[in-house]
Amino acid sequence: MYNGRFAQPLVSGPVMLLVDLSRLRGPVEHVDRTFQPAAFDPPDEFFRVAAPVELTMAVSKTGSDVFDVTGRVRTRLGLACSRCLEPFEIAVDAPFELRYLPQTQNAGEGEREIADEDLATAYYREGMLDLSDLLKEQFQLALPMKPLCSESCRGLCPECGANLNRAACGHAPRWEDLRLAGLKALLNREREN
Repeated sequence: MYNGRFAQPLVSGPVMLLVDLSRLRGPVEHVDRTFQPAAFDPPDEFFRVAAPVELTMAVSKTGSDVFDVTGRVRTRLGLACSRCLEPFEIAVDAPFELRYLPQTQNAGEGEREIADEDLATAYYREGMLDLSDLLKEQFQLALPMKPLCSESCRGLCPECGANLNRAACGHAPRWEDLRLAGLKALLNREREN
């Protein structure tokens, strides 16, 4: 069940922000919303929303069935460090500009080169803009390629698994390239002689 122009479902579960495009009154509608982190449960496999999500956007009709959506998403995301596996948070302040077309125009054209405007095009269904996908996309775009709690993170000991940021475990770092094993054997024999 939905109510109002900017309606939210009355059931719990993943966040859904629906904008009823047929109810836009003027050339531009402004939306300012804050969502609590619990609205994004269960968390994504790569991140969790760690702070309230502030969404500010403007929806403008630019054609008979074309809408431009510009705005900004602000929050904090919780990640696991790729070296030491400890949790940490990053700030997200992501501006966006998207053009929404009806889903019926997303028929697929076979193989073709992606143009810049294709990267900023999204689709709406049944006259409703579901911005939960937009929020998730902005979160994913904000993720670093290799999440690190700090640039100087020392990671885990490959022998015992101890977090080297907390204490030294006594194991010397060892890494052997199997391709060089023959040369190492020659060096060892030479030292023995």
